[in-house]
Formats: sequence, C-alpha cells, structure tokens
Amino acid sequence: MNERINTFTLTAAVMVGAVLCVLLAAPFLGALAWALALGVLFVPLQVRFEKIFRSPGIAAVLTVLVAAIIVATPAVLVIERLVREAAASAGFIQEKLATKSIRLPAFVYWAQEQIDLPAMISRLTTWLSNVSASFLRGSLAQALEIVLTFYILFFVLRDRGAACAVLRGVLPLNQTETDRLFARIVDTIHATIYGTIVVAIIQGALGGLMFLVLGLAAPVLWGLVMALLSMVPVLGAFIVWIPEAILLILDGHEIKASILIVWGSVVVGGIDNVIRPILLGNRLRLHTVPTFISIIGGLVLFGPPGFVLGPLVLTTTLVLLEILRARANLPML
Repeated sequence: MNERINTFTLTAAVMVGAVLCVLLAAPFLGALAWALALGVLFVPLQVRFEKIFRSPGIAAVLTVLVAAIIVATPAVLVIERLVREAAASAGFIQEKLATKSIRLPAFVYWAQEQIDLPAMISRLTTWLSNVSASFLRGSLAQALEIVLTFYILFFVLRDRGAACAVLRGVLPLNQTETDRLFARIVDTIHATIYGTIVVAIIQGALGGLMFLVLGLAAPVLWGLVMALLSMVPVLGAFIVWIPEAILLILDGHEIKASILIVWGSVVVGGIDNVIRPILLGNRLRLHTVPTFISIIGGLVLFGPPGFVLGPLVLTTTLVLLEILRARANLPML
C-alpha cells in the first residue's frame, strides 16, 4: 500500500515538474526551435570542422559564426531595406493615385472614391516610416532571441552526442524506434527548410531581380511578397508578377510586360519544379494538405517558430502512432 502511495506521489511530482519545465522553457521556444533547426542543417559543417581542429568546442564556435553570417546578416539587411522600400512605395502610389498619372483599371479609382484610398495610403506611409525608425533602433526582445538562438546553437552542435544519448535514455522506445524517430525529425527539418524556405527565397530573389532589371518599383518588397506567396500551396509568385505585367501593358510597356511574363512563367515558375525535388526529394512523406495545415497551424499556435514546430509536431505524432500500431500488431493505414 505504501509503495503504491509512494509511486503515485512520485508520478504526480514528475508530472508537475514536467509542466513547470514546459512553462519555464515557453519564453525561449522560438530560440530553441530555430537553434534545433539550424543545428540539424549545420551538423555536416560541424563534423568537417571537428575533423580539422579535433575540438568540438572550436568547431562549434566556427560553425555558429558561419551560420550567423549566412542566416542573420542577410536577414537584417533585407528587412531594413524592405521596410524603407515599403514606406517609399506607399508614398509613390499615393502620389500617382492623387494625380492619376498612372493608368489603372476603372475599379481602382472607384474604390479610391469609396474608401478614401489616398488617406489610407498616407496613414500606411506614416506607419511604415515609424516602423522603419523603430527597426533601426532595434527591438531588445528580438535581439535577445537572436542571441539566444546562436547561444543555444553552440551547445546543440557541441553536445549533440550527449543530448541524443540523454533522449534515448528518456524516451520509452527501443534503439530501432528511436533511430526511426530521429531520422524522421531530421528529414522533416530538411524538407521544411530546404524544400519550402530555400525554394521560396530563390523564387522571390529571381522575381525581385527582374523587377530591378526592368526598373519597376520596390523590387525588394515585391521579391519578399513573391517569396512568401511561394510558400503557400496553390498560390505563388504569379500573384504578383501577372498583375504587374497587366499594368505594364496598360501603361504602354508591352516589351517589359513580355519579358516579365516569360521570366515569371519559365524561370521563376520553373524553379519550383526543378529545385524543390532536388532539395526535398521524398523526405517529408506527407501530403500537401496536412503539410500546409501543420505549417499554418504552427504559425498560429507558436508564432514564427511554428514554421518548423508545426511540421515537427505532426511528423513526430505520426511516427509515434506508427510505432504504437506496430507494437499492437495493428495494420498500418
């Protein structure tokens, strides 16, 4: 009897402790998620450095520096440029609509009269200018999360062997099942980052480059919009470049419109069919619909880290379900 009470008390204490640990880690969820994702992506480089320097610590420092240069620096520069360009573009559009110096479909001017579009764009311009100034000053919380991400990344890289050993000891799985779970987690991270983000970045960069070459407004802004749209199934960069091509035709720039249409349909659109299979392969092993739901649901539930955490949660749950069904000798779905 006493043994049962002790076991029950110990179980309750462990559960309470687990809940408290989750609450303690919650503020650092973003840094933990990104550090895990970057750790998986940069492990090959870490292994190379370890062979050269014979020191996991030195190798981890160098790998973190490389990761920061590759990931953080371009992101900060692009975001700063983006906010500035968005503010400038809003002012440009406001001026053009006010003077009607650009030919637009009639419904645009009708909408302008109904909702006072110039005033709305003026408020947007002011807001973007304020955001730009605030971004330049920097956000303490965002800066702290970035620092924490690379701080945790150092330990993820240096101590990955010990961490995996601890997880193996904690998980109620045998070695084969644990290897299977770890392999699917790694595949999911690779598929999410490479198959979605990298392809979207390439498409956005190529689209923005053509906007720059053709002398169109806000190439960085529209490049980012095309990259974001490229991440969404069914949608894509064409949501941006097709209306732009139509506006060019209406404004009498048929040659520019033709170049934009060919570039958008052949180069930007073709990247998805060429690069994605090379980077992604069959690693995610999920249908498009649950993948889309896991990403969007993850973003809603966890914020930006949900882009990685959403697919990870779904994949981990499915793997554990497969293991459970295999143990119970139930047929697989």
